[in-house]
Amino acid sequence: MAQLTNQSVFLPFALPDIGEEEIDEVVDSLRSGWITTGPKTKRFEQSFAEFLGGDVQAIAVNSATAGLHLAVEALGIGPGDEVITTVHTFTATAEIIRYMGADPVFVDIDPNTYCIDPEKVRKAITAKTKAIIPVHYAGLAAPMDEILQLGADYGLAIVEDAAHAIPTTHRGRLIGSLPSDVTVFSFYATKPLATGEGGMVVTRNPDIAKRCRVMRLHGIDRDAFDRYTSKRPSWYYEVVAPGFKYNMTDLAAALGIQQLKKALRFQKSRERIAARYLEAFSELPLRLPPLPTNGDMHSWHLFPVQLDDSALVDRDEFIARMAEHAIGCSVHYRPLHLHPYWRDTYSLKPEQFPCATRICERLVSLPIYSRMTEEDQSRVIGSVREILS
Repeated sequence: MAQLTNQSVFLPFALPDIGEEEIDEVVDSLRSGWITTGPKTKRFEQSFAEFLGGDVQAIAVNSATAGLHLAVEALGIGPGDEVITTVHTFTATAEIIRYMGADPVFVDIDPNTYCIDPEKVRKAITAKTKAIIPVHYAGLAAPMDEILQLGADYGLAIVEDAAHAIPTTHRGRLIGSLPSDVTVFSFYATKPLATGEGGMVVTRNPDIAKRCRVMRLHGIDRDAFDRYTSKRPSWYYEVVAPGFKYNMTDLAAALGIQQLKKALRFQKSRERIAARYLEAFSELPLRLPPLPTNGDMHSWHLFPVQLDDSALVDRDEFIARMAEHAIGCSVHYRPLHLHPYWRDTYSLKPEQFPCATRICERLVSLPIYSRMTEEDQSRVIGSVREILS
């Protein structure tokens, strides 16, 4: 046990970076009396749109899953339709397609980027295809030039799953400012910008924005804040559609307002940690994460590495050994074709997705978050070296 004396405190895989500014903003909301959707949510939406360039509309929701659901609903996707996405993602990317009674069509990833392969998307397009959902994996931008061109060539909607991608750029433009139909961000507790639970739908299309706003709160034509600040009677509202309960609270928005101010600083912190890892692990039997090109910004939400065949331990043993060193790791992701529901419902087989299958067997995400100290990083580096030496 002497070996673990300086490792007695468990180093988690991820932690949110919450400061006094966030605490003060939340307390201000508590004292104001507005704790559900109200002025802070409106302010967060406006700030987020301005962060992306100001020519988009931002609709705050209680999760990225909710945002993706609202996006495909607003696009009119329904039974008999197909939406193409990747198996190398969290289940939410695909399950929202099933919410609408449509069918996901899964394709493999590019082994060099871990993002969706545009050529495989092209081959999967049929007369039933209505949309493509690319995923910006780990914070690296998907090949959006090719994806957007496919959308234009075939008349398909593009919905970006940007759960990992704040702030990420593609050819110098922030994800969320590209000419996609909708982009959806996540503010889950482990994300680069964290509100505990939460998400943001971003679009330039006023019809999509209007529909998302109505459907996020039971199909009511006005949210509570509008009702209590408008000239119409506060009790009066109209239900215009069978909506959902997807609104963001002001308590979450209060966190988001201050987190957004720090987004670029958080990214720089993660980038420094990634750079240190890249140098420290360059001689080890690891395949290091794909890097951005053209000087683009990687959010470094994740730092995924693959263990080479020459490694002395397999992936599962590596994670177990890291846990013995009191360091948390994770896997992003066990691809969807290996999960019973998707495998059995759509008769999916590993050989249909050779890249995602092979990568999954070797993939592990190391701790990376803006609160990590140099000592924390040194612990990770030392443990990885010891296990793989």
